[in-house]
Amino acid sequence: MTRASLRSSVIDWAKTLAVTAAIVFVPRTVLCQPFTIPSGSMEPTLLVGDYILVNKFAYGWSRHSAPLSPALGHGRLMGREPARGDVVVFKKPGDGRTDVIKRLVGLPGDELQVVDGLLRINGAPVEQRPMGTRLEETPFGVRPAERFAETLPGGRTHLINSYGPRTPAGNTAAYRVPEGCYFMMGDNRDNSLDSRFDPGPIPAGEARCAWNPALSANLPAQTGMGFVPFENLVGRAEMVLFSWEAGAGLRENRAFQRL
Repeated sequence: MTRASLRSSVIDWAKTLAVTAAIVFVPRTVLCQPFTIPSGSMEPTLLVGDYILVNKFAYGWSRHSAPLSPALGHGRLMGREPARGDVVVFKKPGDGRTDVIKRLVGLPGDELQVVDGLLRINGAPVEQRPMGTRLEETPFGVRPAERFAETLPGGRTHLINSYGPRTPAGNTAAYRVPEGCYFMMGDNRDNSLDSRFDPGPIPAGEARCAWNPALSANLPAQTGMGFVPFENLVGRAEMVLFSWEAGAGLRENRAFQRL
């Protein structure tokens, strides 16, 4: 092989690699991305083993839209505000790397508090309609869980699980959401480390929201999310593509469920 033909082959190989990378990574970065649900914090909406599709166009793009969250600067390109009730994938404020999924319940300027297990937003309790009691698997064993249809301000309704009014995080301080930040909660209210809990130290270079440790002083000493910066939002969960239960196989009734 001559030097010229070798150079041509290398260039062709590089072009092929670039096109392949674009085909693989551009849609994943710009448009949508599949995620797997690893924990029960969003039950009954999302189950362990659900494979979901996340719309990465919904809120515009930040550096967290790209794989591995490269250090490309702060802010969002074509940013669009999320809506209350959205199921959101975001990067955990405490490390800026870990993917987390919760429901957005608090917007900038809102005051939120949990009193006897009931969420209050701007002084008013959210509407809850009882949907019965069932046994649920928890980190503390199988326990009876009350299920409610909860309607947030604005009219969006979803299901939540509750283990009663006297659970460890069932009574909180009043949180005021800072500008540019959001309050997230799991639908499995008593099995979710969310915005009720201290986010812990925020690494240098990561977006941050002001947090007063006194807010979670009376809660279990566990690290949660705190307020979530707009920059950390990855996208909006749109659909359960399919679901796989360990030891049981495919959950056929969950395929293509809208969220």
